[in-house]
Amino acid sequence: MARTPKGEVAIENIDGWIRLRWRYQGQRKTMSLGLRYDPVNLAVAQQRANQIRLDMVSGNYDPTLAKYKTDRSQQAQAIGAVDLFERFMEWKAKRVQPRTLEKYRGLVTWLRDYFSDRPVSDSEAEAFIEWLGENLEPVTTRERLVLLRAGWQWAMGQGLVELNPWADLTVRNPPKQKDRPFTKDEVRRILEGFAESCYYKHYADYVRFKFGTGCRTGEANGLRWRHLNQDCTVVWFGESHTHGQFKDTKTGKAREVKLSPSLAEMLRARMPQDIDPDALVFPAPEGGPITEGNFSERGWAKVLEAQGVPYRTPYKTRHTFVSHALEAGMNPVEVAAITGHDVKTLYKNYAGLIKSHPTTPELF
Repeated sequence: MARTPKGEVAIENIDGWIRLRWRYQGQRKTMSLGLRYDPVNLAVAQQRANQIRLDMVSGNYDPTLAKYKTDRSQQAQAIGAVDLFERFMEWKAKRVQPRTLEKYRGLVTWLRDYFSDRPVSDSEAEAFIEWLGENLEPVTTRERLVLLRAGWQWAMGQGLVELNPWADLTVRNPPKQKDRPFTKDEVRRILEGFAESCYYKHYADYVRFKFGTGCRTGEANGLRWRHLNQDCTVVWFGESHTHGQFKDTKTGKAREVKLSPSLAEMLRARMPQDIDPDALVFPAPEGGPITEGNFSERGWAKVLEAQGVPYRTPYKTRHTFVSHALEAGMNPVEVAAITGHDVKTLYKNYAGLIKSHPTTPELF
């Protein structure tokens, strides 16, 4: 090991942990800070090293080293919620995809609004989760709680805090009435609204296809001509486009579906003469895949309002297909094969609509 120059304090990486090394009055000194070796903690270590060096020069050196050690209890009380989570986010940035990091940035905004520069106590942690629950859906609140637990767990390993105030918290999921499917009359009015709109007519076939197959939004957005057979009577669902990326379907499983005569006729009518197999069947008006947010906030919302149909999200086309198919007495296994549902999930979510349920006999 190289000798440290007189008056200098070296910062070392010892098995992933930061250690300081220097010489005082001819004797070798070392001190572990209890901090992991990473960019954020290196800045802390540099400050500590500068303090030791200046104290040796000015005659204020503390030979007990107590002055330079990390007081974890004081630090745990001092570090603010935003500061802690931003340090965690900086460490996490090199380990997750950029899109995943957006959730972390969004959570920082909530933390800043609630805590400002204050630290987190157990009581405030619980109050913060309740406050989040008033502004976000339970599933989103639960996701944010998972991030908070991970952030404070990391901070404990860094010596920034002693306890994790989020560890034992849970998010209640109160019962919520499901949105009802669109009625047949509402479906008819929606389809007419798109077909007759001078602004959103481009989407008419796209909406008809979603209602007619119950496919997922990403599956319709990523549908290419090579996914259809020659006469458009059979469609293959195995590719999806969501969040700007082409990828496998949600379940990772492909399926083939035989289309109704009216859907097959619609697709044949829009098929180009010089067909490019890789071209999208339902592109956006400017080309490229349809963006979910764009379509939902503009065309879909405007047409429903104009047609006097109470708003439900475009994804309810899938719910509508399943509901009407089951109400008509279609076999749940066949419906699941068309939509790509897990059969158990279909029974769980649509039990009340399944007409093939066995009925208890009259025994008395």
